[in-house]
Amino acid sequence: MTEQKNLLIVDADGAILGRLSSFVAKQSLLGKNVIVVNCSEAIISGERRMVIKRYQIERGRGGSSLKGPHFPKDPERIVKRTITRMLSYTQGRGRTASKRVICHNDIPIEYKDVPKIKAGRSKPIKSIKLSELEREL
Repeated sequence: MTEQKNLLIVDADGAILGRLSSFVAKQSLLGKNVIVVNCSEAIISGERRMVIKRYQIERGRGGSSLKGPHFPKDPERIVKRTITRMLSYTQGRGRTASKRVICHNDIPIEYKDVPKIKAGRSKPIKSIKLSELEREL
């Protein structure tokens, strides 16, 4: 699959989405293949109802013609989109860096025993998990 020295596995359990995304984007720009696991356990800081309202507005921007912008509902897709938007995805360097990132909602069997980088810290007072946000959307 990929070389072990270029492979970086990040555990998103308890990680703030923006900080996680900026770390993963930087590592993928440096040429590493990054796999993010436990995306549904990542958190978004802020008041719960305000976060839900902001994401509902984002999802509603698609319009009646359904030609876009397409905003995902699944946690791993939200994480992947956040990481991609932190890269210059319209240029070649950012596009290839975006292809190096793979996100999973849980831990796949092949990565159960592999050491992972813990990306999370203590939970902020006001926050919402991506799994809870998915249920609200």
